[in-house]
Amino acid sequence: MYKDFQAFLQNEIADIKEAGLYKAERVIVSPQGAEIEVSSGKKVLNFCANNYLGLSNNPQLIAAAKQALDTHGYGMSSVRFICGTGDLHKELEQKIAEFFGTEDTILYAACFDANGGVFEPLLGPEDAIISDSLNHASIIDGVRLCKAQRFRYENADVADLEKQLIDAKNCRFKLIVTDGVFSMDGNVAPLDKIVELANKYNAMVMVDESHSAGVVGHTGRGVTEHFNLKGQVEIITGTLGKAFGGAIGGFTTGKKEIIEMLRQKSRPYLFSNSIPPLVAAAGIKMVEMMSSTNELQDKLHNNTEYFMEKMSKIGFDIKPTASAICAVMLYDAKLAQDFAAKLLDEGIYVIGFSFPVVPKGLARIRVQLSAAHETEHLDKAITAFEKVGKELGVIK
Repeated sequence: MYKDFQAFLQNEIADIKEAGLYKAERVIVSPQGAEIEVSSGKKVLNFCANNYLGLSNNPQLIAAAKQALDTHGYGMSSVRFICGTGDLHKELEQKIAEFFGTEDTILYAACFDANGGVFEPLLGPEDAIISDSLNHASIIDGVRLCKAQRFRYENADVADLEKQLIDAKNCRFKLIVTDGVFSMDGNVAPLDKIVELANKYNAMVMVDESHSAGVVGHTGRGVTEHFNLKGQVEIITGTLGKAFGGAIGGFTTGKKEIIEMLRQKSRPYLFSNSIPPLVAAAGIKMVEMMSSTNELQDKLHNNTEYFMEKMSKIGFDIKPTASAICAVMLYDAKLAQDFAAKLLDEGIYVIGFSFPVVPKGLARIRVQLSAAHETEHLDKAITAFEKVGKELGVIK
């Protein structure tokens, strides 16, 4: 039975490879950090991790996780409402709410689950979701699972957002949904203007802070802090898998009644095991660390400014950013793959991004800066980019 389908898949895979769009996986054999070791034995500098604050191998988080293994065991073996709720889960939820200035928090296995499980329990056919065109795939999938009417506005375009709000004027409840930082371009959503329009048209706002929490804002509280809107957004989703330690786990934090309804009806929460106690314990320690000092955020911001300035001066086409994501635009998919491969030869680990991850004709290398990077790491990467850029005719 499988033969015809097998041949179809083989042809599809061959076409993907020929187009230069095949995503091969490189194997890392060391802890995550500024410098990592790949399976070939080569040590390289990593500039494509979501490890924005350098916490993925932080000794304090590791110690907290080890202690939780001794006191709470390895896993909960249950969903939250049966016997999967531990004291560490409740403590972490409270600390996340305090961190963002919200009323309550609910934990998920990943932010993909948080976004996938937020819309359907809250909104129905008489309601509207107005979503940014470049929102993360998890938001898109979550919207698909909901029966609410769908409206889409062009990326960060508040004039188009207002048009969609006018079109949705007859809907009962309206929810504007945006990424805080758009992961492929690195631009920050204009949340101040979005909230202004939400107030004008009696809409609610949801922000995915996955790439902005820990990064944007003076103390890393994300775009709500960046625009001085702490506590003024109804729903925030985010992850523990990026700046917040780099492991696994997601969350939704916001108004208490919304969180309460998600506990009752959100399917990924009701039908998935709770996160392991060691992850919750490390998350608690992470929030405590971030609440006590801005040292890591300050270093990350300085690293980003330094790298962006040097790369632009060399002549690379860099998208403007207020985050730790630097999109080096190459436009051609094969060029992006070749560029990334040559950078690996130079000891710089990055990935070329092309369709369908980004729109056709907008291939790029996404460089992600980290507080774990030192100035010598940045200089080595800049030198390698310049060398390869000249070899491939990207810069003069």
